[in-house]
Amino acid sequence: MLSKTIENFLQYVTIDTQSDETTGTTPSTAKQHDLAQLLERQLREMGAEEITYDREYCYLYASIPASEGCEDAPVLGWIAHMDTSPAVTGAGVKPRVVENYDGEDILLNGEENIVLSTMDFPEIKRLKGKDIIVTDGTTLLGSDDKAGIAEIMGACEYLLQHREIKHGKIRVSFTPDEEIGEGADHFDVRLFGVDFAYTVDGGEFGELENETFNAASGRLTVYGRSVHPGSAKGKMINSILVAQEFQSLLPVFQNPMYTEGYEGFFHLDQITGNVEKTVAEYIIRDHSRELFEQKKARFRKCADFLNEKYGEGTVVAEVRDSYYNMKEVLKDHEHLMKNASDVLRELGAEPVVNPVRGGTDGARLSFMGLPCPNLCTGGANCHSRFEYACVQSMDKVTELLVMLAERYGKQP
Repeated sequence: MLSKTIENFLQYVTIDTQSDETTGTTPSTAKQHDLAQLLERQLREMGAEEITYDREYCYLYASIPASEGCEDAPVLGWIAHMDTSPAVTGAGVKPRVVENYDGEDILLNGEENIVLSTMDFPEIKRLKGKDIIVTDGTTLLGSDDKAGIAEIMGACEYLLQHREIKHGKIRVSFTPDEEIGEGADHFDVRLFGVDFAYTVDGGEFGELENETFNAASGRLTVYGRSVHPGSAKGKMINSILVAQEFQSLLPVFQNPMYTEGYEGFFHLDQITGNVEKTVAEYIIRDHSRELFEQKKARFRKCADFLNEKYGEGTVVAEVRDSYYNMKEVLKDHEHLMKNASDVLRELGAEPVVNPVRGGTDGARLSFMGLPCPNLCTGGANCHSRFEYACVQSMDKVTELLVMLAERYGKQP
């Protein structure tokens, strides 16, 4: 029999909440309200309190009241995001539970011969004997971050049904547009009203994260000069080739294809153009603030070099900071990682603390006065048609949240 957490998850993933960075609105897609409305209704039905649904910006807040005698305990927050990645469609998700996984390849779609291969994703073999949730291979699954939502909702309902568990006040929030870096844009920290929080937006069970990249977006605009190729000598400036030359000036091995761990990178994410104008979108990442600043300076310096070569104004480089490494804030709140690590050990998992090679809402929220490390969800291969989630891991994360609530309830 599936737990409430898994039942909810299987429902949530069928709701298309894909965000879209091109719209310029919050939420970036109106369909994110479909999930917010369902969650609001479920929170009311389970007996949550202080429910606030920001119908303009699609943020949802709610409370689980403190147990009697625990009113002075710290107020703990749990946060997850409702949107799914623009990288792969989230429309028409068809989740399927593979029971007692045998450790071999999983055929996702026979008609299109889409296979979740153990050669490509060998880590899935660790889940032999577990139950795994997959798709039909034509969409992502949405465990990022509907697994986190389902786990939070499961923990809330459990606490409300088991009043004997002593805990302080719990606040929960579900946010839009995390996948496009805008999840904290309209987050109301004052309304949320917690002492500290966890985002539940990580990977395999046991993973904890308290540091992210420092991140910036870079836009390169190259203005060329179109002349008939038959008489172009000394006159044409092909903006596509200049953009290509810009890329060649960046360090070859500071590229996501060659980096891991604490190694930063320049990532050419998108490029469009013709002879007269080319626009290239980059993301710039590094865990070290010093190296991050050096990378941004390198980006601008490459543009300056090309302007000297082809004429001022040929290349325009714009750099905008997105978020910073949350470890700068969380180093002053070590209890958050210690308590999560202790509870994971009680649940039989050895904590794995890795730097996030990306970002979370918690990165920006930490710098907004809300210390916020990241917890695992039990999902893997996010942003991919090969995404999957482990049933037993998700149930363990729900248990992790309940035990954290109980642990903080004992602290004055």
